[in-house]
Amino acid sequence: MRRYLTLSLCLLLILGLAGVSRAHFGVILPEKSMVMQGDNPDLELTLAFCHPFEQKGMTMAKPKRFGVQAGKEKTDLLTTLQETKVLDNQAWKTKYALKKPGIYAFYFDPQPYWEPAENKYIVHQTKVYVAAFGAEEGWDQEVGLKAEIVPLSRPFGLYAGNVFQGVVKFKGKPLAGADVEVEYWNGEKKVTAPNDYFVAQVVKTDKNGVFTFAPPKAGWWGFAALTTEKQAIPHKDGKKKDAEYGAVLWVQFTDWPGK
Repeated sequence: MRRYLTLSLCLLLILGLAGVSRAHFGVILPEKSMVMQGDNPDLELTLAFCHPFEQKGMTMAKPKRFGVQAGKEKTDLLTTLQETKVLDNQAWKTKYALKKPGIYAFYFDPQPYWEPAENKYIVHQTKVYVAAFGAEEGWDQEVGLKAEIVPLSRPFGLYAGNVFQGVVKFKGKPLAGADVEVEYWNGEKKVTAPNDYFVAQVVKTDKNGVFTFAPPKAGWWGFAALTTEKQAIPHKDGKKKDAEYGAVLWVQFTDWPGK
């Protein structure tokens, strides 16, 4: 009886800890989301896989695809990636020279990440927009990822507190009722959550796949819209495993300049 009670308490503790979201995020962060006339046109970008608020890293293999889309033109940038470290784990970096006005959508499609604790793969297809030299058009254009957030609010030139909206698409169709986890890039670890529930904010998409969120603080915020595809990816044990697809978008918000 004593052993049974001990086992039951341990299971309850594990389930209680598992109930609080521990969000994985694909990350792609440029130095800035807007490059103006006279600014240095050479942009540095970092690609990683981690828990952004808690600043806990995970190993990220070289992506299957990495590129940039400007207007109707796509450029493969996979060969430009150099290995680096983010939060003591394997990550990637590159430089890209902005040569003309435009809205540049940088994106990557990662190698599936096996999560043994959840018995599934995680595939976070990740994107960020950079506006260059005063261009305004094209920020709502789709890249064509299997899982993708298409912004309904302009994804740059935003103040903290602005409402941000996007539509989540999976296989080209709006995804209704999906959880969208939202986390702050807590790079300097200056922010401490009151408790674990505050680490990741969560909103749902409506029947049209649209979500809404208003970040309370300036900085980079990641939006990860999640869905599971059953028996999607073959595993080394010979069986097909479920895959959590994440449509991830990173957006920078800025403090209001007035008093």
